[in-house]
Amino acid sequence: MKRLTKTVMLRLPAVLALAGVYCGSAAAQAPIVVDTAVPIIVQAVKPKPKASKYAKFQGTVMHANAAQITVRGIENELAVRTFSLSQPLSEKMVQIIERGGYQYGDKVTIVFDPVTQQAVKIKGKPSKPS
Repeated sequence: MKRLTKTVMLRLPAVLALAGVYCGSAAAQAPIVVDTAVPIIVQAVKPKPKASKYAKFQGTVMHANAAQITVRGIENELAVRTFSLSQPLSEKMVQIIERGGYQYGDKVTIVFDPVTQQAVKIKGKPSKPS
């Protein structure tokens, strides 16, 4: 039995060497070419409907005249914004000024165009003339 073990031990490196010769070498697989020019559509994206093209700003009036209005934000008192008035709103503001106009501290909501920063509508009651 010793002799058999000794014989196997001597032949083991030769067997392993032969196994390496007869086994195919490990080579990389051929690259798989995927056509990336054509997208695969899983689910079509539906556009969200536009709620409004105007934005709102809530605050208290600091100054108002027939051409512009300056408002301090309610949520952030450091946010002070001045909006120029659109032509129809300017005509309406002249009528409001004749009745007393907006005074310092009146709470208003300005509906404005975010691109031009021009007020389109003013929501809020002007204070009573003194």
